[in-house]
Amino acid sequence: MAWAIIPHYGWSFSMGSAYQFHSWRVFVVVCALPCVCAVVALTFMPESPRFYLEVGKHDEAWMILKQIHDTNMRARGQPEKVFTVNRIKIPKHLDELVEMKSESGNAVSKVLFRSKTELRGILVNFIKCFDYPLKENTIKLAIVWFTLSFGYYGLSVWFPDVIKHLQADDYASKVKTHSNERIEDFTFNFTLENQIHTNGVFISDRFVNMKLKSVTFIDSTFRNCYFDDVTSVGSYFRNCTFIEAFFYNTDIDDSKLIDGTEVINSSFHHNKTGCQMTFDDDYSAYWVYFINFLGTLAVLPGNIVSALLMDKIGRLSMLGGSMVLSGISCFFLWFGTSESMMIFMLCLYNGLSISAWNSLDVVTTESFPTDRRGTGFGFCNALCKLAAVLGNMIFGSLVGITKAIPILLASSVLVCGGLVGLRLPDTRANVLM
Repeated sequence: MAWAIIPHYGWSFSMGSAYQFHSWRVFVVVCALPCVCAVVALTFMPESPRFYLEVGKHDEAWMILKQIHDTNMRARGQPEKVFTVNRIKIPKHLDELVEMKSESGNAVSKVLFRSKTELRGILVNFIKCFDYPLKENTIKLAIVWFTLSFGYYGLSVWFPDVIKHLQADDYASKVKTHSNERIEDFTFNFTLENQIHTNGVFISDRFVNMKLKSVTFIDSTFRNCYFDDVTSVGSYFRNCTFIEAFFYNTDIDDSKLIDGTEVINSSFHHNKTGCQMTFDDDYSAYWVYFINFLGTLAVLPGNIVSALLMDKIGRLSMLGGSMVLSGISCFFLWFGTSESMMIFMLCLYNGLSISAWNSLDVVTTESFPTDRRGTGFGFCNALCKLAAVLGNMIFGSLVGITKAIPILLASSVLVCGGLVGLRLPDTRANVLM
């Protein structure tokens, strides 16, 4: 294994010549590290007491419940309180039901009955989430989950694309235009960037060891020209004519020669293959990751604030207040005309909305009893994913078309969801059932 520096593509190491570990793979590996750490950390976490009770391991369940009780009492400054259990309801084990149904021990019937029982239990639990007294709270929670996810994930797609669109508009506004130029016996050995050449005539010119970056030639003629080691990124020849031109080690091919471009008595040798674009050519490829990094970094203060103040100001105040403030911050995107202002608004929005996510998780957990908590939380998360998909599709389709609809839509949805969240019952003093 040998280390090597790959020009324009960042660092890499290679194993012989068969494999190269480029920087985008490093990015993927780094993103996977938290998942690996989470899997390792799970091995040190205690199992659910309910699970132990369901599988008949009562002593293990008591120990975990006692550990939770003692930890909470020490945090409240009451370490002397003794853990006691007044009443406990143990659900009938599914394995017992299977044995009761099929004492013959037939494996197929056991599997079928187990599957039917599991599915029936899920359906019954789901229906119970919409029975009194949970029905109203379930509907409100579903609305809050849907609106928060729709606005958050929709804007998470819209923000980077809008910033990229602003960059493209700024780049296009600086384009240089050249018309009716005639250049003979000249050597181009430097980079041409962001230019448009119209009705130009190039005679016996040499394009050597150069790069064409976002350059367009329109209605131009190249006669007896020599192209050697030329890279053309985002560059095109529209309705041009090449007469007795020689191309060697270039990436100029049919995809660049468009709109009726003619090639007469010209030859191509050792054309470059593959993508020739680098981060130097398309800085936005890096910029998208950097913007997402800033947006993700902005949630750190929101996480700290929500952890410290949730019990003091209440779950509902934090949930509704964060969503309403997020909606208001979205409205000010209307005045964002520069790249830096949009990035600032992205960071502000992420910092405000993360408090809503944290408080919503707590409120949802505390709103359902134990036997319906997993089903209710799963239903809300399913709505969250559906809203995320819809948000990505709708907001993504509006990039570059108008700012009014995404801004008004996100603002109204978040504010309405926050107001619904304020109508949820306060669960801060509730004893979990």
